[in-house]
Amino acid sequence: MDQHQRLHLLLAYRFRMTTGKALTMNQIIGTTGAQAQRLPAEWEAGMEMARKYATSGPRYTSYPTAPQFSEDFELNRYRNWQARKDSHADALSLYVHLPFCHDICYYCGCNKVVTRKEGVAAHYINELTKELDMQSQLVGKNRPVTQMHWGGGTPTYLNDGEVTELMHNLASRFRLLDKGYREYSIEIDPRTVSPATIALLKGVGFNRISLGVQDFDPAVQKAVNRIQPYRQVADLVSAVRAHGFRSLSFDLIYGLPYQDHLSMAETLRKVISLRPDRIACYNYAHLPERFLPQRSIDRHSLPEPEEKLLLAQMISATLQDAGYRYIGMDHYVLPDDDLAKAQGETRLQRNFQGYSLQLADDLLGLGVSSISQMGDFYLQNARDLPQYYQLLDAGQLPITKGYLINREDKLRRRVIMSLICDLSLDIAEVEKEFGIDFLAHFKQALAELECAFEDRLITLENGRLQVTAAGRPFLRNLCMPFDEYLEHHSQSGKAKFSATV
Repeated sequence: MDQHQRLHLLLAYRFRMTTGKALTMNQIIGTTGAQAQRLPAEWEAGMEMARKYATSGPRYTSYPTAPQFSEDFELNRYRNWQARKDSHADALSLYVHLPFCHDICYYCGCNKVVTRKEGVAAHYINELTKELDMQSQLVGKNRPVTQMHWGGGTPTYLNDGEVTELMHNLASRFRLLDKGYREYSIEIDPRTVSPATIALLKGVGFNRISLGVQDFDPAVQKAVNRIQPYRQVADLVSAVRAHGFRSLSFDLIYGLPYQDHLSMAETLRKVISLRPDRIACYNYAHLPERFLPQRSIDRHSLPEPEEKLLLAQMISATLQDAGYRYIGMDHYVLPDDDLAKAQGETRLQRNFQGYSLQLADDLLGLGVSSISQMGDFYLQNARDLPQYYQLLDAGQLPITKGYLINREDKLRRRVIMSLICDLSLDIAEVEKEFGIDFLAHFKQALAELECAFEDRLITLENGRLQVTAAGRPFLRNLCMPFDEYLEHHSQSGKAKFSATV
């Protein structure tokens, strides 16, 4: 990043931190030579703030987080709970993991199998159907499925016939809905889908589409081995609109190799022109020690933490200037989107599917590596295909890890999820719900937030914790002091979690 680019980023950062407001891309790029003379001190101030809060931490799609799940978990406790549970008419959410990809994207940290071998998807569906049989018997076949999401991998690795077969297998074992309010979504790779497939997806029951865009810049796409021209994406967006899907989501990533504020501005211009209903703009997690494909990325081509922070500020400003509403953790939605309405009514939740509506209390994960949240239980399936197949062929559920949450977990989950979903916490409500003195119970956590209070990233006023505009990029940092399982004074978390900034 050259000095002029750094100036643009610094001005955005300084304006945000001193006013609580954000500059748009056009305002940032229109800087003057006179302002450039102030670069050294301002740049150092920006670096200092980023250094202060640059650490590793969870994304909090659950609490406790997945590292707490144990292989010593007694599966019979879960079976017995299901047998006693008198709620087989309660709503249910399904997550289906489809791990296959045709090509590797170097940035990806998902559980995936890269192969072009014929027949692998058909075999997977056969094995997955065994799990459907066992789980539907255990969970109940009559629970209305109000939410369903297919993720991966690449769900559209399946051909049209396989998509139809899998949906039929699900519908014959669970109570899928064809009317009333429901959210049935699928992640698609624009490189593997035609407009005809979009029509088929609508026909089998999906009403939401999530498109993996990541970045439109050709140099960035080449560096991460994911080439997908803008026109290819635009044609699919037209097909999604034509077939009447309820909403369209884009996934973007910042912090990828060779990204800068100018290339990101152009990507955002194209994204905004397509007007997706939801945009998730993820902070790239570079963990090559855990994810081998990331070793193909030159670490010197990646933005520094302070540069990523300022990019995030500009992304936020640009999207909000275009009419999108920030709902938390790098997610933006149009004002009339269901997620925006849900946040206003404190009905927003965060789980392994990201932000969603609270349409079901239980989430059942199906497929290799999937995670379930059923009552007070977290359950994780085998992470590799051979073990997943082996357990199913032996007539066993493929669950290899689990966790039963306790009362303290519930309290801390309530605090963390309120900050993530509502950007605020009513202390009196928590005290009444759990019978605690909040300030006494969380004395240590509040002490660890002292710097964040001083920097006005979060406030404690009138009985409410409130995340400020300046604190939004540091939302994970603000939640971490309430996490009982983090070792705040050790380096052990470095290999487990991604960078928060």
